[in-house]
Amino acid sequence: MDKKTDISGQLANAPVWKLIIRLSIPAILAQIVNLLYNLVDRIYIGHMEDVGTMAITGLGLCFPVLSLISAFTMLIAQGGAPRAAIEMGKGDIKKAEKILGNCFLLLIVLSAILTTVFLVFGEKFLMLFGASESTIIYALPYLRIYVAGSVFVMISLGLNMFITTQGFTKISMATVLIGAICNIVFDPIFIFVFDMGVRGAALATIVSQAISAVWVLSFLTGHKTKLRIKRENLLPDTNKHFFQIFCIPQRFPSLLTHCRLRSVSSHTVPPDQMPGGF
Repeated sequence: MDKKTDISGQLANAPVWKLIIRLSIPAILAQIVNLLYNLVDRIYIGHMEDVGTMAITGLGLCFPVLSLISAFTMLIAQGGAPRAAIEMGKGDIKKAEKILGNCFLLLIVLSAILTTVFLVFGEKFLMLFGASESTIIYALPYLRIYVAGSVFVMISLGLNMFITTQGFTKISMATVLIGAICNIVFDPIFIFVFDMGVRGAALATIVSQAISAVWVLSFLTGHKTKLRIKRENLLPDTNKHFFQIFCIPQRFPSLLTHCRLRSVSSHTVPPDQMPGGF
């Protein structure tokens, strides 16, 4: 019995409480590790000599945009992955792979749209969130580099859910671990050794996410996965099931509230006077 058949059998026949423990613990650990991305950036940027506080403020102004990119990723992933799981439960692997291929295509298209929008209007968005002349010089370079590599962020985050859906929770956890560890290593190199400042922090994050994206794609095109990305499945499926892969994540309403609060607070108290850069 190969590993794919073994995992499918466990998902179908194992006790529910054992499955919950086996599948949830790696997923929870992955979410905890995922917090390291922003945390590590803030730690290193905060130690930049003379400009750390202002640079941290600039990074904070980028957070709504970064959250928006994650929200659009979840729009596809949280809708597509459960649909693929349902089809796998029915034994229709071909349809599940079609959903995976369509989601992959949508992630690429959305990343191209978001990249274009934020490269063109990024400065206006930051000013809307309350950026000042003293913080925009840190926020805008970080934002431009991050959105330029948003395709890697969306692929690694979005397609990783299809790995979890198949029961490969340790593989999906490894995706997050690889990116987080690379980010920890690259941050001080780009920020201090190459003297790139906030640009280095953004570049370190994107390079780390690119490595995670390669890991995810290599798995989903390899032989260990049950659902495989295939060229013929990248063509959009225009029937009604295509639109069922969209899911409005809970973070959209909270994101709008956060953006509004960021804008109001930043216009009430000048960002360069906020303690700790907030």
